[in-house]
Amino acid sequence: MLFDYDDNDIKSIYSYAKKLESRTFRDIKKEFDDSGLTYYLNPRDSKPVHIVKESKTGYTSNSKAKGQLGGFLERYYFGYQPNSHQGADFEKVGIELKQTCIDLTKKGEYRAGERLSITNISYKEPVVEDFYASHVWEKIKKILLVHYLRDKSKDRMDYQIKFVNLFTPPQKDLDIIIQDYKKINDKIKQGKAHELSESDTLYLGACTKGSTAIKSMQPQYYGEHILAKKRNFCFKQSYMNYVLKNYILTNNVPYESIIHDASSLGKMTFEEYIIHRIEKYVGKTDKELCEMFEREYNNNEAQWSHLAYLMLGIKGNHAEEFEKAGIVVKAIRIEKNNTIKENMSIPPFKFKELVQETWENSTLFNYFDTTRFLFVIYKSDGDCYKLIGSQLWNMPYNDLNKVVKAGWENIKQSLLNGVRFTLKQINNGVRVENSLPKKKDNPILHIRPHAQKSAYLLKDGTQIGDLSNANELPDGQWMTTQSFWINNTYLYTQLNVLKKSR
Repeated sequence: MLFDYDDNDIKSIYSYAKKLESRTFRDIKKEFDDSGLTYYLNPRDSKPVHIVKESKTGYTSNSKAKGQLGGFLERYYFGYQPNSHQGADFEKVGIELKQTCIDLTKKGEYRAGERLSITNISYKEPVVEDFYASHVWEKIKKILLVHYLRDKSKDRMDYQIKFVNLFTPPQKDLDIIIQDYKKINDKIKQGKAHELSESDTLYLGACTKGSTAIKSMQPQYYGEHILAKKRNFCFKQSYMNYVLKNYILTNNVPYESIIHDASSLGKMTFEEYIIHRIEKYVGKTDKELCEMFEREYNNNEAQWSHLAYLMLGIKGNHAEEFEKAGIVVKAIRIEKNNTIKENMSIPPFKFKELVQETWENSTLFNYFDTTRFLFVIYKSDGDCYKLIGSQLWNMPYNDLNKVVKAGWENIKQSLLNGVRFTLKQINNGVRVENSLPKKKDNPILHIRPHAQKSAYLLKDGTQIGDLSNANELPDGQWMTTQSFWINNTYLYTQLNVLKKSR
């Protein structure tokens, strides 16, 4: 029976909620429609609220809300009106209802489909310094977490609810979440809310509120009251993926923890702890480190990144805290002439998908806006490389939203205009040149092939190479799969260890 639970009793709420598993949103709406109920419970003041007439075609009579799942379970299954109340949804027992999507990968594994929005970040008043007095803690201390399976081939109403669980972040996560909360607040107090990025923090992020974020700018309470995009506190997608795999599915994925003693984070931040651990080995060569950790010195490119994990006490390359935070480990080698030999690659993209994106919903923006890097830096020392330092880095706000954005837009426009190819005969065959922007055209990034072998299908039907190494251009031609790459010259300017030595 609908609404058949006691909102004073956690067990009753949870038992009722578990009945959602395996049901679709359409099932729930049908049960509600068939029930003949004419009111909501409104558990906050125990007064029934009469139901507004519903549209037959949408979830509500508001066409702008059609297709949205937010608030659906509150309305049709738990029987209360969605609202912007800052307290917990089930206030009498302190439970917050959160629903979030999961995806099924080609390997048949579940993964988090999105970040989890928690509560809005207000720019209208002073920040709440005490985390345990904040709306964030009120919203996350006891979450009724509902996972539904997203399948874009289906109508949203046919999405199936897979898992329902009560979730509270464990203390070892809360230690870092509290540090993240402070870091976000510190930036706001500096009057820099307009420069917030998810990549500033580890588990708790500051995410923009939907596609209208640019249109909904607000003046800041602090500083010079610069307009800033509306943002929410959120659990980052990387953290939600870890929650799904280890706390919900309990897959016991073999991650290793960097922090073994929780008291360590009482003395320093997580970032400081990481840098401190690696600094103990500064001055050692890669050969000495390999010998120290009984690792084969094979000069393989992955060798230098793996050494970073070993220095942090991780035998493999799955550090629990890095998985939760979405931290990418990158080894950077500086040559004798004070240059970095390699550009830094980013996951490949598809041409036809890129041209459909806007900057703020683009794969590239999302990657840099959410990803932090651990740079482990070595410098050439004869026939080996010596460790000189490390740093946690995320791309500065202006670099991303001005310089990288301009480069991305230039590449997008070139793809829309149509890529022109020139074939030149060389000793070993044919070299194909294209009209896309080159490295010299942007100081931060460029695109170049991701695949090891070239492949093309041109307008005149000429095919070169295996097209499994290519993807289709907007005009129907095919070109070698490309990645964005961060320019090595730009990377060099970002290394703090070099700035300190100047």
